[in-house]
Amino acid sequence: MLRIKQVKERTGLSRSTIYNKMDPSSPFHDPDFPRRVQLGRASVAWEENEIDEWLHKRMNLRD
Repeated sequence: MLRIKQVKERTGLSRSTIYNKMDPSSPFHDPDFPRRVQLGRASVAWEENEIDEWLHKRMNLRD
């Protein structure tokens, strides 16, 4: 599981961009971006393999 700091580091995206990618009402929404998992009342994380798969897809789109 990756916390927001690790997701930011791995993707190179800012916190606001990550949350915009998950927000269907945002013009920057990406339906393929991994969903966060609620760990507790105020803590969330993302599955590491889902972030890796999303990054891999993005790299393949450039080819």
